[in-house]
Amino acid sequence: MSNIIEYFSSVGKGIVSLVKGMQVTGKELVTKKITECYPENRDNLNISDRFRAVLTLRDVDGHHKCIGCGICQMNCPNGTITLQTKMVDLPDGKKKKVLDKYMYDLGSCTFCMLCVSTCPQGALEFSNDFEQSVFTREKLVKELNAGLENPPIQAPKPRPAAAPAAAKPAANVEKTAPAKDDNATTPLAGNKPEEK
Repeated sequence: MSNIIEYFSSVGKGIVSLVKGMQVTGKELVTKKITECYPENRDNLNISDRFRAVLTLRDVDGHHKCIGCGICQMNCPNGTITLQTKMVDLPDGKKKKVLDKYMYDLGSCTFCMLCVSTCPQGALEFSNDFEQSVFTREKLVKELNAGLENPPIQAPKPRPAAAPAAAKPAANVEKTAPAKDDNATTPLAGNKPEEK
């Protein structure tokens, strides 16, 4: 008799479990679908602004803002970023370091965003271009400054010539200088001056 009771109690538990599962399934059956028809809706695909896909140099009128300081390269935990710089002569005879090549390996990037957050010029950003499928790892190494020019080197502004200061007569200087009294004391904060 106990076997029959156990059998029917297990069947009852199974039916209760099935009903609970069907409630979840029925609820999801009537909710709004969020599936994206990806290849077909590329032109109206909504990607979050916080999505990190590919590191890029910001384009400012065909120039990048990178000064080649190397902070992003030093902060990269994987060695994903490699900078090559060169020295150029300025019109005034001084030398300045400028960016020659900015190499970025997408295949080893962890998208930690340390390079973007530590860039002093704000020259780096992550784009939303997530279609980066390639057949070889060598194609994942990109030169970020390939289509951009270095920022224009501005000639230093000449310093204005200082006008010679007109000499003031010594008599006028003595009249404007306050008389100095050696016995006078200056009151400290919170102390009252002594009365004589």
